[in-house]
Amino acid sequence: MITSYRMQPANFNPEIPKELVLLSIIAQSFFQPFSLEDNLLVILTALTSGAGIGFNRATLFLSEGDKLKATMWLGPRSPEEAEAIWTMLSSPGLGYAEIVEHNRELISRLQPDLQPKLKALEYNLEDEDLKFPAAAARDKEIVLVTEASTDPRVDRRFLNFVQVDEFLCLPLVARNEVMGEIVVDNAITHAPITSRDIELASLCALLAGNYIHTTRLYKKVLEMEKLAALGEMAAFISHQLRNPIVAIGGFTRQLVNQPCNPEKCQRNLHIIQEEIKHLEEIIFRMSHFLRIKIKELVPIDYRPILLGIRERPDIKAKAADKTITISLPENNSLILCDPVYFEESMVNLLDNALDVTPAGGRVYIRACQRNKKWVTITIKDSGPGLDEKSQEKMFSPFFSTKESGLGLGLLFVRRVLESCGGKIEVRSKPGRGTMFRLYFLARERGSS
Repeated sequence: MITSYRMQPANFNPEIPKELVLLSIIAQSFFQPFSLEDNLLVILTALTSGAGIGFNRATLFLSEGDKLKATMWLGPRSPEEAEAIWTMLSSPGLGYAEIVEHNRELISRLQPDLQPKLKALEYNLEDEDLKFPAAAARDKEIVLVTEASTDPRVDRRFLNFVQVDEFLCLPLVARNEVMGEIVVDNAITHAPITSRDIELASLCALLAGNYIHTTRLYKKVLEMEKLAALGEMAAFISHQLRNPIVAIGGFTRQLVNQPCNPEKCQRNLHIIQEEIKHLEEIIFRMSHFLRIKIKELVPIDYRPILLGIRERPDIKAKAADKTITISLPENNSLILCDPVYFEESMVNLLDNALDVTPAGGRVYIRACQRNKKWVTITIKDSGPGLDEKSQEKMFSPFFSTKESGLGLGLLFVRRVLESCGGKIEVRSKPGRGTMFRLYFLARERGSS
């Protein structure tokens, strides 16, 4: 007997243990394409949901340098609002995604009124006289504050904001660095905060701290990649443009500084004109390959396009001493793409294949429908192949194994495939040629 279960429960069930419900809510961040803000909202939902830990309200602080700033608040502002929210959230059939969406709308609705109050809750973590809740973040300790109104160690601004006598401070820490803090309370029900509540809440804090750390680390990596790409671009532009500019400058100086006969002047002007054309071509190809704009994906018949490419004069000239073998199904499905970008991508790959294929060699183009979802188009050359290091870099901007290559063609092809919802695979071994397999979304003829 085979019994199927959902990968995650669709609805809340009050009889499920809170630990399992908590895990299910937090798992939303793995199943949904959430941003950092949404992931933190999932954590706040787990903390404040009745089927989760069940705190009434939560305040989120994030660190910026040595500052700790209040940035988000989730929960009802009054018992009446709480009753309305909890009644809605207990509706039968309500799932996790709906609860997170409801909380997102709740925050969006409350934020304009709360933002000035949240903005006032800013603390310097290096302040020696730091009060709670910020002191808990500085000390990296979970702290339960009771009888807050009579405790001089509690910040009066925060107390006036939350209007509660008991709250729990949950520092968000990752790699021994303070990422922020979440403060929860039971201002509506006045239920005491138990040790079990604290244990479950600490798991939420641990996850939230790592979410923030991972996101910030990822942003740093992206910045480093951008800087590296800028460095590569500067080196590439310098290399590509140096020769034409030097040639133009040299022949221009000859025309300006030295009298020359008409024949020599004409020759110099012709060289200058050709070098300017070369510069224009480089600039056009760079802007064209780096900027892809596909307004709408349409079903296209790839068969006549591929057969037509083989008949192009530039391709026929390159293939004069080589063979292009094309194998296409007769009643082929259509593919989703942009016809112009599709043809350019195929020309680019075929052009590369012919460049590396020696005289007497063969280039293969084959298409087939692997299943109902994908049509694959394979282009294989009989060139020298690529080592692992070259394969790792082949889609990087400005990387080329050709002496005069821009290093943008393969990046262009991959971006076109991704824009069309497809993907590209490469297989290559030194001495055995290179094969590119392109996956396109299939569409049956006559289907909408």
